[in-house]
Amino acid sequence: MRTVRRLIYRSVASSATLVALAFAALAFFIDFVEESQDLGKNGYTVLDALWTCLLMQVRHIYDLMPIALLIGGILALSRMAQTSEFTILRTGGLGPWRALQLLAGLGLMSALLVAGIGNWAVPLAEQMLTQQHARFSSQQQLTLGRGGTWLREKREVPGMGTHTITVNVGSALSEGEFGLVRIFEFDARGQLTRRLSAASAKVDAVQAAREAGAMLPAEGSVWRLQGVTDTRWLSHERLSQEAALAGLKVIDERQSAALDWSSSLTPLVVSASVLPPESMSAFALWRYTRHLASNAQAAQRYEIQFWKKSFYPLVCLVMIALALPFAYLHARSGSMSLKIFGGIMLGISFVLINHISSHLGLLQNWQPWLAAAAPSLLYLLLSMSVFAWLVRYQ
Repeated sequence: MRTVRRLIYRSVASSATLVALAFAALAFFIDFVEESQDLGKNGYTVLDALWTCLLMQVRHIYDLMPIALLIGGILALSRMAQTSEFTILRTGGLGPWRALQLLAGLGLMSALLVAGIGNWAVPLAEQMLTQQHARFSSQQQLTLGRGGTWLREKREVPGMGTHTITVNVGSALSEGEFGLVRIFEFDARGQLTRRLSAASAKVDAVQAAREAGAMLPAEGSVWRLQGVTDTRWLSHERLSQEAALAGLKVIDERQSAALDWSSSLTPLVVSASVLPPESMSAFALWRYTRHLASNAQAAQRYEIQFWKKSFYPLVCLVMIALALPFAYLHARSGSMSLKIFGGIMLGISFVLINHISSHLGLLQNWQPWLAAAAPSLLYLLLSMSVFAWLVRYQ
């Protein structure tokens, strides 16, 4: 059985690798043509464009691995069926469920590889790609849309109840460093009491700041603000009592070159807020959804992406299950090429539906895990039904 496993694994793996390389080469060519439009701008060279395209390939390979496994599996197994190799294996004792177990092992190894790429290589490559884009942008920073990105936290103030802190980040300068930062503090009744405006901010973990002697909570971060404008408003009671006094300042505004502001927002949460959900690891998505839920912010988009990221490696098992029935097709019945083409189209339709389901789940307010798992369960049931029919009647 070890020889049979080696034969099937080598055939499927070699075909899938060739398909993945072909897709990656096509994606690299398209990316390079697009990046070549920026050559010469802000010192952007050909080597920089090549490096940018290489970083993009990590995400492309992650997206293409399941479909490459499907096409490679279909080509390898249908070729074995055409040359009667699989028929000989069946005659030698390779039963249907044993064949399913063999290919499930290959699918599981592929799933582990996809999980490693998606949770380690893709976030690292996307982070480097973000820094690359910011480096050659006209303002040497990455803008985060017209309104920037927003964060929120709640803080217990002794004797004053729960204060709500809202943070707006306008741009990302580098890893852990952001520009155009605004911090708004509201008291327990929702009245604005303080606003911090900074030209830039560097977010350090609490541990590094505690080693420098600061008294900080066990978890969170220190925002080292530069170019700070600190504006404070008097409380409603003080304002009503003292507004009648002539010359009283009801707003206290101070300028400072630097200011340290402690926060419960961890560097992981801050970094997650400026990255697209598709480029985050499952752990980062889980931490960020917990933060959003605890601060009464909409988290469904990130919850769907978390479950999608968690279920995505299992797509490899679905792709293998879709490819297995092609080993039981008879070349003598004709239309083999048409059947192979139909199988490839079926796999592509799965990829499309898998992408659409998350958007439908967001629009229709489905359960996040259901929106992420429904396409995989549907196509797995379809492939197992076809496999059982072919085993029985072919």
